[in-house]
Amino acid sequence: MIITIDGPAGAGKSSIARRVASELGFEFLDTGAMYRAVTWGVMQRGIAWDDVEALVQFADAACLVWQDDRIYLDDQDISEEIRTPQVTSHIRHLADPPKIRERITAQQRRIATGRDIVTEGRDQGTEVFPDAHCKIFLTASPEERARRRQQQLAQNGRAMTVEEILTAQNQRDLEDRMRPVGRLRAASDAIVLQTGGLTPDEVRLEVLRLVRERLEASATNSASGGTPA
Repeated sequence: MIITIDGPAGAGKSSIARRVASELGFEFLDTGAMYRAVTWGVMQRGIAWDDVEALVQFADAACLVWQDDRIYLDDQDISEEIRTPQVTSHIRHLADPPKIRERITAQQRRIATGRDIVTEGRDQGTEVFPDAHCKIFLTASPEERARRRQQQLAQNGRAMTVEEILTAQNQRDLEDRMRPVGRLRAASDAIVLQTGGLTPDEVRLEVLRLVRERLEASATNSASGGTPA
């Protein structure tokens, strides 16, 4: 069973997805970690960022394993290595080209097969898992998301103004919406939840309510031979 939680940067989808997965007894799939893992692998092997065919081949052949909230590349646990600023600054080389996204999407589907998973990102309910049992799209105003990001950075000892974060965030939102593949948008059958003004606990409880409501409706329809909600 697959539950997708999509939304723009700063909507709180990662932390909410983790908590919802835990409460449901599901696994959490960090799709961002998968892109980071492939990016790290490319850097280790010295593949040129403009050599798209070589990047595609590497993304296709990479052995990615997601287990117990850890990411493995070719049997090596690189969960810590992928969080460096160097990896962050180069993810775009793998996130943007359609051919590479297709390969990583295939990896995500492979990992999710036969597992109860909550997955989050920007295209999980639209491109990666279009037949997911429940799709949630979290969003909030740009200003609200920028304020949340500022608070997160402050907790980690990094100081940035809301204006600086908002400028970078708006650019990222634009790029995410303009991608030829995997662009940011809510699936037509997703439940859109505005999180502005809600605490993380309030968002968690509402997402849990929506997910359980959708799963119960699907189970009822399946039992009666109807079309799943």
